[in-house]
Amino acid sequence: MISIKPFKGNLLIAEPTIIGDTSFNRSIILLADHTEEGSIGFILNKPLEYTISDLIPEIKSTFKVYNGGPVEQDNLYFIHKVPELIPNSVEISLGIYWGGDFNKVAELIANNELNEKNIRFFLGYSGWESNQLNDELKTNSWLVTENIYKQDIIEKDHETFWKEKMMEFGDEYTIWSNAPENPSFN
Repeated sequence: MISIKPFKGNLLIAEPTIIGDTSFNRSIILLADHTEEGSIGFILNKPLEYTISDLIPEIKSTFKVYNGGPVEQDNLYFIHKVPELIPNSVEISLGIYWGGDFNKVAELIANNELNEKNIRFFLGYSGWESNQLNDELKTNSWLVTENIYKQDIIEKDHETFWKEKMMEFGDEYTIWSNAPENPSFN
């Protein structure tokens, strides 16, 4: 599998060899921004034990909250595909947007105008300083792929997503797709 260069909107797929990293083991990250100054992304396949109501009791909703990454885990972030409903959103790419007016999001949830197919919440984010991600790519910590799912990436099943990507890569990655997450369970 040939990895491409990182770019805003691409996916970072954790290499199977980064087993010891509890934050990123088997992670798939959507790059929300990638510049010379650094990179920001959100882990798409690591749900937490929280719902949005657990974190913000005024919002009566059972939307899952995901671990976005190890940076600023006391802050809530969100990606979505409804910029026409959420003012001040910033396009990542391919119909996926980041952030926007959170008061409007709370109102839309209260009015049942949002669902888990069009928005996803994260505690924290994944961040890299200038050249840090490029250094990690040189040590084969990540594979970079295009986001072929476009805005439907929000709907990907977190339980099978990493395994699906490993199988798509073929060759030596196929064997990793069926390995247990913790090799000591083998």
